[in-house]
Amino acid sequence: MVKYLYVFFTLFILTQTQSIMAQSKAEKQVAETVENLRRAMISGDSVALSNIAHDSLSYGHSGGHVEGKAEFLHKLVSKQSNFLKIDLSDQSIKIVGNTAIVRHKLVAETHDAGKEISAVHIAILYVFKKEKDKWQMLARQAVKF
Repeated sequence: MVKYLYVFFTLFILTQTQSIMAQSKAEKQVAETVENLRRAMISGDSVALSNIAHDSLSYGHSGGHVEGKAEFLHKLVSKQSNFLKIDLSDQSIKIVGNTAIVRHKLVAETHDAGKEISAVHIAILYVFKKEKDKWQMLARQAVKF
């Protein structure tokens, strides 16, 4: 009896591990994309930002303003929106087909054009879409916390 339980338990663990590993590859790719986005937002790297942002991007700010891809890129590349530091925490990633839902908290230091250095504390919801083997930011909404 113990032998059968051991075999059943081993098979159960193996099937669960394979399922988790299959999910973790996509989740890892999305996490890498989020990290690349974080770095590109600080540097203002237009190529990286353009590659991450989907052409149909809907980028919502915590104050209610919504931008498309062109405005999102322009503000970061021109340093009109200037991130000096971005720290992310409490990140969760859920993969649903070719869509990823990402949530995290963002604490940042900004020095936007014409303004003094300030702190930002927001919670963010992203929607990423996988196209041609890469994850792109389709939507983003921020709220203050």
